[in-house]
Amino acid sequence: MWERTLQDLIRGLRANKKDESKFIAQAVDEIRQEIKSKDMEIKAAAVLKLTYLNMLGYDMSWAAFHVVEVMSAPRIHLKTIGYLAAAQSFQQDTDVLMLTTNLLKKDLGSRPEEVAIALNGLSHIVTPELARDLAPELIAMLNHSRPHIRKRAVLALFKAIIRYPEVLPQSMSRLRDKLDDSDDGVVAATVNVLCELVHRNPQDYLPLAPQLFHLLTTSSNNWMLIKIIKLFGTLTPYEPRLVKKLQPPITELISTTSAISLLYECVRTCIIGSMLQGHSGNMLARTCVTKLAGFLQDRDQNLKYIALLAMVKIVPTHPELVAEYQDMILSSVNDEDISIRMRALDLVSAMVSRHNLQPIVQHLLSHLVKPESSALPSASQTLSQFASSTAAPVAKPGGSPSQSPAYRLTLAQRILALGVQDMYENVTDFEWYISVLVDLAYVARVNIGAEIREQLVDIAGRVRGARRYAVQVMVKLLSDDSFLHNASEDGGCPEVIWAAAWICGEYCSELAEPQKLLSYLLQPRVLTLSPDVVAVCLQASMKVFGSWAAELAERWDDDDLSRVQAAVNDVLERLEGFVTHPDIEVQERAAEMLQLFTFVRADLSAYKPKPRSDFLYGESSTNGFIDSSVSAEPHFPKSLYLIRPLSGAYELNAVALSAQASVPVPDGLNLDVWIVPWQEETPPALELGEHEPGEIKKSKKGKKKDAGKPKRKGKARADEHDEDGARSASPVPVETAEERAERERRKAERLERLRDDPYYLIDDRPSSRTASLNAADVDAIPVVRLDDLPPLSHATGPRLPSLRSSPAPAAQTFVIDRAGEMPEGAVAPAPARSPRPDEDRTPSLLGNGNGRRATPTAPSRFAPYDLDVDEPRPGTPQPIKVTRAKKKGASGGKKDKKRTPKSDSTPTAAQ
Repeated sequence: MWERTLQDLIRGLRANKKDESKFIAQAVDEIRQEIKSKDMEIKAAAVLKLTYLNMLGYDMSWAAFHVVEVMSAPRIHLKTIGYLAAAQSFQQDTDVLMLTTNLLKKDLGSRPEEVAIALNGLSHIVTPELARDLAPELIAMLNHSRPHIRKRAVLALFKAIIRYPEVLPQSMSRLRDKLDDSDDGVVAATVNVLCELVHRNPQDYLPLAPQLFHLLTTSSNNWMLIKIIKLFGTLTPYEPRLVKKLQPPITELISTTSAISLLYECVRTCIIGSMLQGHSGNMLARTCVTKLAGFLQDRDQNLKYIALLAMVKIVPTHPELVAEYQDMILSSVNDEDISIRMRALDLVSAMVSRHNLQPIVQHLLSHLVKPESSALPSASQTLSQFASSTAAPVAKPGGSPSQSPAYRLTLAQRILALGVQDMYENVTDFEWYISVLVDLAYVARVNIGAEIREQLVDIAGRVRGARRYAVQVMVKLLSDDSFLHNASEDGGCPEVIWAAAWICGEYCSELAEPQKLLSYLLQPRVLTLSPDVVAVCLQASMKVFGSWAAELAERWDDDDLSRVQAAVNDVLERLEGFVTHPDIEVQERAAEMLQLFTFVRADLSAYKPKPRSDFLYGESSTNGFIDSSVSAEPHFPKSLYLIRPLSGAYELNAVALSAQASVPVPDGLNLDVWIVPWQEETPPALELGEHEPGEIKKSKKGKKKDAGKPKRKGKARADEHDEDGARSASPVPVETAEERAERERRKAERLERLRDDPYYLIDDRPSSRTASLNAADVDAIPVVRLDDLPPLSHATGPRLPSLRSSPAPAAQTFVIDRAGEMPEGAVAPAPARSPRPDEDRTPSLLGNGNGRRATPTAPSRFAPYDLDVDEPRPGTPQPIKVTRAKKKGASGGKKDKKRTPKSDSTPTAAQ
């Protein structure tokens, strides 16, 4: 019978592309028949074909037992096919693996070629049970006479340790001996295995440091040196004495090697191993930075990438060395490769300081500026481009990478992060930074307006010296028709208009001409923006008018009446469009403003200018004196002071992060109990039955009078009645039985009518307070008319000199309110941990932030748990271990006795 070989199967698959499934089904049927043959050659050929089909995705788990049969074949070429099929198809849950234990033991004790095949197969199919049972054989193979067997045994032992970690203590001594093996391949394999195992528990591999150091200084195999340097990079944090030992050989490798991969690994180990400290560390750091700077000028993009990646790790410890190549790093920001651009942004963000913030931000900002359109090409250039396009596609030289929306968003966010870092620690000129924020809103063309708004509001609230400039810039922004026109488009940053309106409204005292800003805040184009922006514009316009009107009232001249009336009429005319806005918040604010300004207009129309003499003397001058109890009428319209007290009573300051947690709990306040305790109240019928209603009224009125003022007798009470007759108490009429019955009847009718009303809720619980209120006559409640207000001229304090009139200083030092405002009587909380770089650092006046601020924890009622200084801590045991070892090796017990009081005195001083 003729059987298909593997080559025939492959040819048949290529010839039956249209009906491949049918051909494979036929081939599998043939394999099922062949694999049952007693001839081992036919069985092995069937397993080989089945292994090929398994690589194409077809299942062969049904043939697992036949694979084991081929593995046990006496011929080496058949045994190889069996182990190949097992490595390809066996899984950890294959049931026939238990049958291979004795087979593997037999093969590991056979000829060298069979041992090699068994070791290769075992590394693929090893399970925890196989690793446990075959561990003695694998460890014995480490002393085999042939190097390639020892190398395979080391790698197979690594797979067994991964599956069954209890093998490691038994094999550690043999692995240590293999570091001194005569064959370089065995040593390299052992180093690879140790490099993978060291991450599990690095402290267990510290005794191997002398042998690894010998290999580092004597080996010339670059790949093995890379593994050894990685090993030392993992061990160095657990043994600081290795730093001084490793600095000379690593410095020599960095200076002399031409292998880029080895050079990068040396630089990485120096960084993570803290080898860049001290005088020798500074020299090593300069060498590393010099080598990495050479990579930045290389045409290979991979070298640029790893150079930027390594420099990012060196900047925190040696920023001055990286700053020497600032121009070279900034040139990488506009690279065509997006990965290089992102790494360059990371490096620029890490190297920023107070001295280089402005040039770095200006350079990054220039990448967001839209490039100018190039001139039209000439006829010859057009023909040449057409000819080249027919031959082969040529990359166009234009196409700036900064035009990608995702990259522009990242670049704009980095600019904002550089400024706000450590609460504007690197910003020395806030006027410059405010202009940068406004320029960013113009050129970003991405949705970055919310972040710009937060920083503008935060700076205006924290930095008092920058408020006037901020107001001036915001006025220019609001008066720019092009910005307002583009704000409704994608990337137009309409939130910046929100910030501009809020700043101008909150700090309107810095405005030079407030009345002109009203037309910008209430222009019809504002209605196209989002409702929250429109609402803030309305609120800001009311604040601006209130401040301007109050200033006019303080220096009132009758000639200003026409100006104020014109401004009020203009505002009322513009508010007509806002009242019909679909958003309810905008509607409500516009309606309130409309009523307020309507009242102001009516008051201005009723105002009659008076001569100065009438205001000074008035009608009472005929009597020869002025009554001090009667206030003089102001010489300006009263409505000018109507709006400013609504929003200018208190100054808005930044609130500290721990302000809420620092508020002390008042004495006697227990938040765990009911504020108003629940108690059973007596029915109202019993209370009314004991006393007459008239007596209850008299007693309550008497108590209120006695509690409010002291008792007066005789003539004093009569004088009081003569001076103010309206305040004298008239006798309270006693309610008759008929009046009481009529009142009860009306009350019953009202309750019955309200009982059927579905929009009225009736409280059926008995309450003495409710009964007493219902018993009182509603018509007897006094109504107080507030016709005359106190004179506003006396209520207003002395006005501070305006900042607009003071000359600007030559060089201004900006003071940032970093701590924020704390409540009165606040208790300082425990010092919080310093924020990580990925956390937000600046609390905003808006209070909404980005959702990244950590909530301050309330102070604990329990005393903090203090650890003993001598007690080893779980996180950092290594410095204590090294110090003790050093003292024992340096001198005897005398030095230890001298240092004992010093260690004891440390906590005392700290306390």
